[in-house]
Amino acid sequence: MSPQRRTALVSVAAVTVLLVLKLTVGLLTNSLGLVSEAIHSGTDLVAAILTFFAVGVAVRPADRAHQYGHGKAENLAALGEAAILVVAALLIAVRALERLFGQGAVVDATWYAIAVIVVVIVIDITRTTISWRASRRYKSAALASNALHFGSDLAGSFAVLVGLLVARAGYANGDSIAALFVAVLVIAAAIRLMRGNIDVLMDRVPADAESAARRAIREMEPSVELRRLRMRQAAGRQFADVVIGVSPTAAVGQGHAAADAVEAAVARALPNADVVVHVEPIEDASVHERAHAAAIGVPNVREVHNIALVDVDGHTELSLHVKLPGELSLDEAHAIAEQLETSIRAAVPEIAGVQTHLEPLTESSAAREVHVGDEAEIRRIVREATGAEPRELRFLRTSAGLVAFLTLGLDGTCRLEEAHARASEIEEKIRRARPDIDDVIVHTEP
Repeated sequence: MSPQRRTALVSVAAVTVLLVLKLTVGLLTNSLGLVSEAIHSGTDLVAAILTFFAVGVAVRPADRAHQYGHGKAENLAALGEAAILVVAALLIAVRALERLFGQGAVVDATWYAIAVIVVVIVIDITRTTISWRASRRYKSAALASNALHFGSDLAGSFAVLVGLLVARAGYANGDSIAALFVAVLVIAAAIRLMRGNIDVLMDRVPADAESAARRAIREMEPSVELRRLRMRQAAGRQFADVVIGVSPTAAVGQGHAAADAVEAAVARALPNADVVVHVEPIEDASVHERAHAAAIGVPNVREVHNIALVDVDGHTELSLHVKLPGELSLDEAHAIAEQLETSIRAAVPEIAGVQTHLEPLTESSAAREVHVGDEAEIRRIVREATGAEPRELRFLRTSAGLVAFLTLGLDGTCRLEEAHARASEIEEKIRRARPDIDDVIVHTEP
């Protein structure tokens, strides 16, 4: 048996004892206050039984027919309890008003009646505390509603005690006034209970949880754009549906990683949340990003680079280099290029034309590192351009010839285009100074 159901079962036993005590003594003493409390306990008995079965249903795992779980069974049970409370409170109020404005009734406020209500108060304090702690621990709406009922019982029991003491002093209406007070407490508790559970059943947004989720997502890296967040709750658990936008140039793996990061961020803010993330491309991305995304999505396109925009007689045209598998025939490559151009025009309608430069995808080839004796000229070129020695200089002998790999240290605050221009300048100078080097690869770092 789950801890929630054990707590509910203890409540059933306690309510049964209270019901018998209150009703027996109330009838013996003609105390409407005690009888009204007995009726109240009767409704609590029904409520506790409902809670016992509701939490048994609510803790069941999700299944094929209830894919979000069974948590709302608790809210349905709590709503049923509230309806019972309202009916009982109205009956108590009518009877109390009849006594107040009718002939009244003689109340025998004996010592044992007062002793019974004191025992009831002690039991009310105990069961309210137990149910409240359990509801906080297990985030149970049904146990929380039980705690609320027991709290109103406690206030009502104090009122009945005061009414009996007043009646014992000679004012018989004190008991009826206490009964009317109990009815007001019950109705107030029922209204609060109805409002909270109707909000859950109607999927009202849990405001605090939503704020925490939004804050967690916004604190992430700026490349993730929060487009929509929908939240609801059941049985103390939040369910979040999140839509995020990422760059259209992001690969599938990058989009998946962004979704995982959002799930983790929300889970840290709301540990009991069930999060589903949908990823969409950011539609207002730059022309370069949209063109790249459209091109890379065409089958057999392996790489896209050197995307450039040119203004031709007032119209914008786009050019790009595309790498395709080297074994394709020219006819096959041309068909892919036409498909690529069509895809780009659809994704970037503001451009007037697309020019593609087709390149074969370079397959990996064998290479070996070699030692080149004369490095002084290369080091001099780097010193004159950057003011410092290269951080690394190594050579590889490949099937295409000798390749120099060069690492430069530049000021970390310089613009990327400046760093690229500096690297390109050094590459050209090295090629002119060393014709035996077929290619120069320059890596820049701060």
